[in-house]
Amino acid sequence: MGICWRAKKFMLQKRNGLLGGHLLSCQQKTLFLPLSETMRNQVYQNIAADHSKGLKKFAVLIDPDDVDAKALNQLVTLGNENHVDYFFVGGSLVIGDYLDTTIKTLKQQTNIPVVIFPGSIQQVNPNADALLFLSLISGRNPELLIGNQVLAAPYVKKSGIEAISTGYILIDGGAPTTVSYISNTNPIPADKPEIAACTAMAGELLGMKLIYMDAGSGAKRAIPAEVIAAVHKHCDLPIIVGGGIRTPEKAYETCNAGADIVVVGNAIEKDTSLIKEISFAVHSVTV
Repeated sequence: MGICWRAKKFMLQKRNGLLGGHLLSCQQKTLFLPLSETMRNQVYQNIAADHSKGLKKFAVLIDPDDVDAKALNQLVTLGNENHVDYFFVGGSLVIGDYLDTTIKTLKQQTNIPVVIFPGSIQQVNPNADALLFLSLISGRNPELLIGNQVLAAPYVKKSGIEAISTGYILIDGGAPTTVSYISNTNPIPADKPEIAACTAMAGELLGMKLIYMDAGSGAKRAIPAEVIAAVHKHCDLPIIVGGGIRTPEKAYETCNAGADIVVVGNAIEKDTSLIKEISFAVHSVTV
C-alpha cells in the first residue's frame, strides 16, 4: 500500500507548487498554459502515456442538467487550483442545449481537457477535446453494444472530435442507478471479479482502447478494490473507474488497486471542497 496519501501531501505541495499542473504563477498572477493544436487531438495518447508511467489522474464529472452558471464557474476555479486532470461532461438525460453551454464555458475558462461521457447518441459536440465512444460490454442489450454506435458514427466522424473506443462495464453499486435503468441491463455482481476481468479482456481483444468501470450515479458503494485489481491484472488497457467514490481515502484505494483515472461527480456536486482532497489523494499514489 505504501505510505498513506495524507503523508505525501506536503511532498506533493512542495514538488508541484500546490499541484497547479495547468497553471503557472508568475509575479503573483495566474496564467493559463496554452494547449497546442496537436494536444487537442491527443487525449488518448496522453492517457496511454500516463498509464505506461503509472501516473494516476483525476476527472471531475459534470452533468449539465445539475449545474448552473455559478456552480460551473466554481468547479472550473477549483479544478484549475487543484490539478484536476480532466472534466468529463455528460449524463443519462441532458435536456436542451445545456451540453453545448457547459462545454463552451469550460473551454473558455480552462485548459483542462474536456471529455464527453455520453449518455445518448445526441451527446456529440465538436467543441470538446474528446469523446468516449462507449460500448456497454457488460450488458446484453444489443442497442448499447453496437446499435446506437452505428447511428452515432456518422455524426461523430463528421464532427472531427477525437473518439476513443471505450469498453463500458457496469458493476453493482448496491442500488438501482440511472444508467442501469436507462440501459435496461444488469450490472456485474460486485463479488464476481473474475467476470469483470473476463469482460475487460474481451473488450481489449475486440480492439478497445480504454476500460471504464462504473458503479453508476447514486451508487451506495464504490467498486471493490478486488474487482479493480482483477481487471488490472488481466487487462493491459488504461482503466477508468467511477461511481460511489465519496472520500479521498476511497479514491486512493481505487487508484492503488489499479485504476488509472478516478471519476467523481455526485459527491462533488454536494461538497465541492472534496476536489482538493481527492486530487491530493489520487496524485499521491505511486506505482
